[in-house]
Amino acid sequence: MNIIVSIKQVPDLVEELEIAASGKELNREWLKYKINEFDDHALEEALCLKETLGATVTVIALDGEDIDKVLFTAAAKEADKLVKVTGVGDNPSSHEAAKALAGVISGMPCDLILTGVQAADDRDGQLGVLLAHYLGVPHVSVVTGVSVAGNTATVHKEYGGGVIAEFEVSLPAVLGIQAARQTPRYVPVARVRQAMRAATIDEVGGNTGGVSAGTSISRMFKPESGAGAQMLEGAPADIAAKIVGIIREKGIKV
Repeated sequence: MNIIVSIKQVPDLVEELEIAASGKELNREWLKYKINEFDDHALEEALCLKETLGATVTVIALDGEDIDKVLFTAAAKEADKLVKVTGVGDNPSSHEAAKALAGVISGMPCDLILTGVQAADDRDGQLGVLLAHYLGVPHVSVVTGVSVAGNTATVHKEYGGGVIAEFEVSLPAVLGIQAARQTPRYVPVARVRQAMRAATIDEVGGNTGGVSAGTSISRMFKPESGAGAQMLEGAPADIAAKIVGIIREKGIKV
Protein backbone atom coordinates (compact mmCIF):
# COMPACT_ATOMS: atom_id res chain seq x y z
CA MET A 1 0.00 0.00 0.00
CA ASN A 2 1.27 3.46 -0.94
CA ILE A 3 0.26 6.49 1.14
CA ILE A 4 1.06 10.06 0.10
CA VAL A 5 0.94 12.88 2.64
CA SER A 6 0.85 16.52 1.59
CA ILE A 7 2.43 18.93 4.09
CA LYS A 8 3.16 22.64 4.22
CA GLN A 9 4.64 25.26 6.50
CA VAL A 10 2.62 28.04 8.09
CA PRO A 11 3.61 31.11 10.12
CA ASP A 12 4.08 30.35 13.81
CA LEU A 13 1.14 32.16 15.41
CA VAL A 14 2.99 32.39 18.71
CA GLU A 15 5.21 35.03 17.12
CA GLU A 16 4.29 38.72 16.78
CA LEU A 17 2.69 39.12 13.36
CA GLU A 18 3.10 42.35 11.40
CA ILE A 19 1.29 43.48 8.28
CA ALA A 20 3.36 44.35 5.21
CA ALA A 21 3.39 47.88 3.79
CA SER A 22 1.01 46.80 1.01
CA GLY A 23 -1.63 46.08 3.64
CA LYS A 24 -2.52 42.84 1.84
CA GLU A 25 -0.19 40.28 3.40
CA LEU A 26 2.02 39.57 6.38
CA ASN A 27 5.49 40.99 6.64
CA ARG A 28 7.43 37.77 6.12
CA GLU A 29 10.94 39.14 6.65
CA TRP A 30 11.22 37.91 10.23
CA LEU A 31 8.48 35.30 10.29
CA LYS A 32 9.17 31.93 11.83
CA TYR A 33 7.50 28.93 10.26
CA LYS A 34 6.43 25.51 11.47
CA ILE A 35 4.62 22.52 9.98
CA ASN A 36 0.89 23.02 9.71
CA GLU A 37 -0.73 21.39 12.75
CA PHE A 38 -3.28 19.40 10.75
CA ASP A 39 -0.64 18.23 8.26
CA ASP A 40 1.34 16.90 11.21
CA HIS A 41 -1.73 14.88 12.20
CA ALA A 42 -2.08 13.64 8.60
CA LEU A 43 1.53 12.45 8.69
CA GLU A 44 1.01 10.74 12.05
CA GLU A 45 -2.06 8.91 10.76
CA ALA A 46 -0.08 7.75 7.73
CA LEU A 47 2.73 6.47 9.94
CA CYS A 48 0.23 4.60 12.13
CA LEU A 49 -1.25 2.98 9.02
CA LYS A 50 2.27 2.07 7.94
CA GLU A 51 2.86 0.30 11.23
CA THR A 52 -0.36 -1.72 10.97
CA LEU A 53 -0.43 -2.37 7.20
CA GLY A 54 3.19 -2.26 6.15
CA ALA A 55 2.54 0.68 3.84
CA THR A 56 5.06 2.98 2.15
CA VAL A 57 4.70 6.63 3.17
CA THR A 58 5.72 9.40 0.76
CA VAL A 59 5.68 12.99 1.99
CA ILE A 60 5.24 15.72 -0.62
CA ALA A 61 5.50 19.49 -0.20
CA LEU A 62 5.68 22.60 -2.33
CA ASP A 63 9.06 24.31 -2.28
CA GLY A 64 9.44 27.09 0.27
CA GLU A 65 11.71 28.55 2.92
CA ASP A 66 13.12 25.82 5.19
CA ILE A 67 10.77 23.22 3.71
CA ASP A 68 13.73 20.81 3.46
CA LYS A 69 13.96 20.74 7.26
CA VAL A 70 10.27 19.84 7.51
CA LEU A 71 10.72 17.04 4.97
CA PHE A 72 13.79 15.68 6.78
CA THR A 73 11.82 15.79 10.02
CA ALA A 74 9.21 13.59 8.33
CA ALA A 75 12.00 11.20 7.35
CA ALA A 76 13.20 11.16 10.96
CA LYS A 77 9.68 10.08 11.90
CA GLU A 78 10.06 7.11 9.49
CA ALA A 79 8.56 8.47 6.28
CA ASP A 80 10.01 6.46 3.38
CA LYS A 81 10.22 8.97 0.53
CA LEU A 82 10.45 12.75 0.29
CA VAL A 83 9.31 14.83 -2.68
CA LYS A 84 9.64 18.60 -3.15
CA VAL A 85 7.62 20.30 -5.88
CA THR A 86 9.46 23.28 -7.34
CA GLY A 87 8.58 26.16 -9.64
CA VAL A 88 5.15 26.96 -8.20
CA GLY A 89 6.04 30.35 -6.69
CA ASP A 90 5.53 31.94 -3.29
CA ASN A 91 2.30 31.61 -1.31
CA PRO A 92 0.15 29.84 -3.94
CA SER A 93 -3.60 29.66 -3.44
CA SER A 94 -5.26 26.37 -2.54
CA HIS A 95 -6.31 26.03 -6.18
CA GLU A 96 -2.77 26.52 -7.47
CA ALA A 97 -1.26 24.25 -4.82
CA ALA A 98 -3.79 21.49 -5.51
CA LYS A 99 -3.21 21.67 -9.28
CA ALA A 100 0.58 21.49 -8.88
CA LEU A 101 0.43 18.65 -6.34
CA ALA A 102 -2.09 16.68 -8.42
CA GLY A 103 0.14 16.94 -11.48
CA VAL A 104 2.97 15.27 -9.56
CA ILE A 105 0.89 12.77 -7.57
CA SER A 106 -0.90 11.55 -10.70
CA GLY A 107 2.41 10.06 -11.86
CA MET A 108 3.07 8.28 -8.55
CA PRO A 109 1.69 4.96 -7.28
CA CYS A 110 -0.77 5.75 -4.50
CA ASP A 111 -3.73 4.18 -2.74
CA LEU A 112 -4.40 6.90 -0.17
CA ILE A 113 -3.63 10.62 -0.11
CA LEU A 114 -3.79 12.40 3.24
CA THR A 115 -3.84 16.16 3.78
CA GLY A 116 -4.51 18.37 6.77
CA VAL A 117 -8.14 19.44 6.96
CA GLN A 118 -7.06 23.11 6.80
CA ALA A 119 -4.17 25.45 7.54
CA ALA A 120 -3.75 28.66 9.50
CA ASP A 121 -3.00 30.65 6.34
CA ASP A 122 -5.74 29.13 4.13
CA ARG A 123 -8.68 31.35 3.33
CA ASP A 124 -10.83 28.52 1.99
CA GLY A 125 -9.42 25.31 3.51
CA GLN A 126 -10.17 23.42 0.32
CA LEU A 127 -6.83 21.85 -0.61
CA GLY A 128 -8.03 18.28 -0.04
CA VAL A 129 -11.28 18.84 -1.92
CA LEU A 130 -9.52 20.41 -4.89
CA LEU A 131 -6.78 17.79 -4.91
CA ALA A 132 -9.40 15.05 -5.10
CA HIS A 133 -11.12 16.94 -7.92
CA TYR A 134 -7.98 17.22 -10.02
CA LEU A 135 -7.11 13.56 -9.38
CA GLY A 136 -10.66 12.38 -10.05
CA VAL A 137 -10.95 10.37 -6.82
CA PRO A 138 -13.33 10.39 -3.81
CA HIS A 139 -12.78 12.73 -0.88
CA VAL A 140 -13.82 12.88 2.78
CA SER A 141 -12.82 15.74 5.05
CA VAL A 142 -12.75 16.42 8.83
CA VAL A 143 -11.59 12.84 9.35
CA THR A 144 -10.79 11.62 12.86
CA GLY A 145 -10.29 7.90 12.22
CA VAL A 146 -9.06 5.71 9.35
CA SER A 147 -8.87 1.95 8.84
CA VAL A 148 -8.17 0.11 5.60
CA ALA A 149 -9.21 -3.34 4.41
CA GLY A 150 -8.47 -4.32 0.83
CA ASN A 151 -9.48 -1.56 -1.55
CA THR A 152 -11.79 0.17 0.94
CA ALA A 153 -11.11 2.69 3.69
CA THR A 154 -13.50 3.10 6.62
CA VAL A 155 -13.32 6.67 7.88
CA HIS A 156 -14.90 8.60 10.71
CA LYS A 157 -15.99 12.12 9.85
CA GLU A 158 -16.83 14.67 12.52
CA TYR A 159 -19.82 17.01 12.22
CA GLY A 160 -20.94 19.90 14.40
CA GLY A 161 -21.92 19.07 17.94
CA GLY A 162 -19.52 16.14 18.12
CA VAL A 163 -21.59 13.92 15.82
CA ILE A 164 -19.44 11.24 14.13
CA ALA A 165 -20.42 9.57 10.86
CA GLU A 166 -18.81 6.46 9.37
CA PHE A 167 -18.16 6.19 5.64
CA GLU A 168 -16.73 3.49 3.41
CA VAL A 169 -14.60 4.95 0.63
CA SER A 170 -13.20 3.15 -2.40
CA LEU A 171 -9.46 3.63 -2.90
CA PRO A 172 -7.63 5.60 -4.12
CA ALA A 173 -9.09 8.52 -2.20
CA VAL A 174 -8.12 11.81 -0.57
CA LEU A 175 -8.80 12.30 3.14
CA GLY A 176 -8.62 15.61 5.00
CA ILE A 177 -7.34 14.68 8.45
CA GLN A 178 -8.47 16.68 11.47
CA ALA A 179 -6.97 14.48 14.17
CA ALA A 180 -4.76 11.39 14.07
CA ARG A 181 -5.44 8.42 16.31
CA GLN A 182 -2.61 9.60 18.57
CA THR A 183 -0.59 12.75 19.26
CA PRO A 184 1.98 13.41 16.51
CA ARG A 185 5.26 11.83 17.54
CA TYR A 186 8.24 13.90 18.59
CA VAL A 187 11.70 13.42 17.14
CA PRO A 188 14.86 14.91 18.70
CA VAL A 189 17.08 17.25 16.71
CA ALA A 190 19.81 14.58 16.58
CA ARG A 191 17.53 12.25 14.59
CA VAL A 192 16.58 15.06 12.21
CA ARG A 193 20.27 15.76 11.58
CA GLN A 194 20.83 12.07 10.98
CA ALA A 195 17.99 12.07 8.46
CA MET A 196 19.58 15.06 6.70
CA ARG A 197 22.68 12.96 6.13
CA ALA A 198 20.91 9.74 5.16
CA ALA A 199 17.69 10.72 3.36
CA THR A 200 17.32 12.32 -0.06
CA ILE A 201 14.69 14.71 -1.37
CA ASP A 202 13.44 14.16 -4.91
CA GLU A 203 12.76 17.46 -6.69
CA VAL A 204 9.99 17.56 -9.29
CA GLY A 205 8.84 20.56 -11.29
CA GLY A 206 5.26 21.62 -10.67
CA ASN A 207 2.74 23.37 -12.89
CA THR A 208 -0.37 25.24 -11.79
CA GLY A 209 -1.82 24.89 -15.29
CA GLY A 210 -3.03 28.49 -15.46
CA VAL A 211 -5.40 28.16 -12.52
CA SER A 212 -6.89 31.57 -11.78
CA ALA A 213 -9.74 30.73 -9.39
CA GLY A 214 -9.51 31.54 -5.71
CA THR A 215 -9.84 34.47 -3.37
CA SER A 216 -7.96 37.75 -3.12
CA ILE A 217 -7.21 40.03 -0.18
CA SER A 218 -8.32 43.65 -0.30
CA ARG A 219 -6.96 44.70 3.08
CA MET A 220 -5.56 43.21 6.25
CA PHE A 221 -5.67 44.90 9.63
CA LYS A 222 -5.21 44.03 13.26
CA PRO A 223 -8.34 43.77 15.43
CA GLU A 224 -9.37 47.12 16.86
CA SER A 225 -9.39 47.47 20.62
CA GLY A 226 -12.78 48.07 22.21
CA ALA A 227 -13.66 50.08 25.25
CA GLY A 228 -12.92 47.16 27.54
CA ALA A 229 -15.05 45.33 30.06
CA GLN A 230 -17.16 46.99 32.73
CA MET A 231 -16.58 45.30 36.07
CA LEU A 232 -19.57 45.16 38.39
CA GLU A 233 -19.04 44.98 42.14
CA GLY A 234 -21.27 44.51 45.12
CA ALA A 235 -23.64 41.91 46.53
CA PRO A 236 -25.28 39.46 44.09
CA ALA A 237 -28.60 41.29 44.27
CA ASP A 238 -26.94 44.64 43.55
CA ILE A 239 -25.01 43.16 40.59
CA ALA A 240 -28.21 41.63 39.19
CA ALA A 241 -29.96 44.99 39.43
CA LYS A 242 -27.08 46.69 37.62
CA ILE A 243 -27.20 44.10 34.85
CA VAL A 244 -30.93 44.65 34.39
CA GLY A 245 -30.32 48.40 34.22
CA ILE A 246 -27.62 48.01 31.58
CA ILE A 247 -29.86 45.75 29.49
CA ARG A 248 -32.68 48.29 29.66
CA GLU A 249 -30.30 51.08 28.63
CA LYS A 250 -29.57 49.05 25.51
CA GLY A 251 -33.27 49.03 24.70
CA ILE A 252 -33.81 45.35 25.42
CA LYS A 253 -37.06 44.47 27.18
CA VAL A 254 -36.70 42.32 30.29
